[in-house]
Amino acid sequence: MAKIDGAAGVLAFRKMHGLGNDFVVLDARAEPIPLPEARIRLIGDRRRGIGFDQLLVLEPANDGSADVFMRIYNPDGSEAGACGNGTRCVAHLLMEETGTGSCIIETRRGLLSCRRVDELVSVDMGEALLDWQDVPLAEAMDTLHLPIQEGPLSDPAAVGMGNPHCIFIVDDAEAPNLDALGPAVEHHPLFPERTNVEIVSVRPDGSLRLRVWERGAGITLACGSGTCATVVAAHRRGLVNARDAAVSVHVDGGMLEIQWRDDGHVIMTGPVSTAFTGEAAL
Repeated sequence: MAKIDGAAGVLAFRKMHGLGNDFVVLDARAEPIPLPEARIRLIGDRRRGIGFDQLLVLEPANDGSADVFMRIYNPDGSEAGACGNGTRCVAHLLMEETGTGSCIIETRRGLLSCRRVDELVSVDMGEALLDWQDVPLAEAMDTLHLPIQEGPLSDPAAVGMGNPHCIFIVDDAEAPNLDALGPAVEHHPLFPERTNVEIVSVRPDGSLRLRVWERGAGITLACGSGTCATVVAAHRRGLVNARDAAVSVHVDGGMLEIQWRDDGHVIMTGPVSTAFTGEAAL
């Protein structure tokens, strides 16, 4: 796992991804790593640094039942509360480290239970948050229908997964210009903490096609929490199978399986990969 040489300012890191949703993983369990915002932004710079969709920092757990605390940063230096694919990547590392088939990762979202499923990794992302205050939104309203219109996009749903999501259900997810529309929706005044933006359509076989704009990161090949939020919104709109059944979601980087259980918890299952390890003088 990654360590730091504080005197030399050299970061040892691991680069991982879940369906192309890529992460730099640092291990600060034995020694804190100084990470001012400017340094996070430099590490995230894909030309001058390493590049990532999220930076994942492993710290000692605060809860005695957890294996690790995982802190999450976006490329703009802001801290995030949830990262589904990143959780699965860290779970893989921890299970390899301990030789077990399960682990518990503590985040700002809470305790997330993870387990190995054949060659895949599954994480319980906790309960979907459907009340306007929990997403959060700036004012009271029905989270299933928001009064937002941006170009061809309208009538989104909002879901909280430890971070906010704004989901637009459209006929063809490929059609909208997400590069242009994503930033405007991310900064919409209804979202005091900004929002992730999802554009989704239902395929003929009942699976979903999803494209994602992540707050602080832009378009990504996959977004675990966004995929979970999208399946919840699709269920609430009556567009997918009955609750407790797994839904296949096709993102730009591949496919994730999402199950919104009857108890409100959302389970995400998919592959993880290590791209490379290295050291960087950043």
